Amino acid sequence: MKAKNEQDIAAAISRTGYVRIATSYYKLVDRPNLDGSFESKLALWSVECIKADYGRDFVSGIPKLHGFCLFPDHFGFKQVIGKFYNLYHPFEHQANAGSCETCLEFVRHIFGDQYELGLDYLTLLLKKPLQKLPILCLVSRERSTGKTTFLNFLKSIFGRNMTVNTNEEFGSNFNDDWVSALLIAIDETFLERKQDSERIKNLSTALKYKSEAKGKDRNEVEFFGKFILCSNNEDGFVFIEPGETRYWVRKIEPFAKENIGLLAELKSQIPAFLDFLINRPLSTTNQSRMWFDTRQIQTPALLRLIKRNRSRVELELMESIQHVMDAKELSQLCFCTGDALNWLSMRGLRGIDSAQIKRVLQTEWGLKPSPNSNAYTRYTLLSDSSVFESQHRGRYYQISQQQLEKMMI
Repeated sequence: MKAKNEQDIAAAISRTGYVRIATSYYKLVDRPNLDGSFESKLALWSVECIKADYGRDFVSGIPKLHGFCLFPDHFGFKQVIGKFYNLYHPFEHQANAGSCETCLEFVRHIFGDQYELGLDYLTLLLKKPLQKLPILCLVSRERSTGKTTFLNFLKSIFGRNMTVNTNEEFGSNFNDDWVSALLIAIDETFLERKQDSERIKNLSTALKYKSEAKGKDRNEVEFFGKFILCSNNEDGFVFIEPGETRYWVRKIEPFAKENIGLLAELKSQIPAFLDFLINRPLSTTNQSRMWFDTRQIQTPALLRLIKRNRSRVELELMESIQHVMDAKELSQLCFCTGDALNWLSMRGLRGIDSAQIKRVLQTEWGLKPSPNSNAYTRYTLLSDSSVFESQHRGRYYQISQQQLEKMMI
């Protein structure tokens, strides 16, 4: 009975072209797009204008709802849920059996040796829109790689439920234009502020978020958005710390031969591609809160980005430790902050204090000094790069070759 009532209300909204939500009236309008298509949207409309156009009796027949809600669904979409208007947009395509070879080849180009994972990612977007997914990053210095085409292809599939933003738009306090989207893409990404990187990282696993529009109060909404970042800057478009598990970074190679009609071909095969995804069994099972296991989506591009984001102090310290261990053929090394200062000074890195060393050792590497002052073998780096060995006492840190190798990946 409830479902029928929801259908009746939705039909009445479509028939009258108007709806009252809470205390405001809205009109369903069809806005024209440059490609000749139209998209339906709600526009605020004064009750005085409605009365002037249709008379006072017409207003009483306008459906009345309590507010807005947000429920993503691509195959069982309902515009009205209970007494609330669903702000998610209806899926615009119907799956239909056919050839989708161009789509499959394009997905293979984007995801390479992770082709099956890429198909799983797209299948989950389609069939499980509430499932959290990793932050997909497509990077390449070269042009004509298909990064932007991939965004346009997804936009063609998911329509108004996907938004493509600039860095400035994402950094703005006003987010009502993207906070309800399934896919949030940022083209030519360069998030130089660490707080923007942290914002994306936190949003990728958030269940709720504050929607804010200009001139309106902030409103908490369910958040299920997935981020896609594209950039020509392979080494520093976003800040990623060691051990981070939420990013899936792929380096995209240029096409062997550019096809200027590729996007049109992809769009023409969308119904067949959807049919393929719907009927295709997933190659993975749910391994984490973002579906994929960290090891499944780890790539050389991700490891390179993490390494480039490290501070010079951390990089030089790792190189110094490796130099000492190689010179003395050690499997593990004990050292104090004073020893580390000596190594960095001899490598030309001066002006460093003990606090910076401790921050790297304890915060970044998770090492702890020995609880008491104990004897250990001190290794001092000399001007000719040789290593002098002596006995010393102190609250030393200890690191193994295996630990170092993991951090230097």
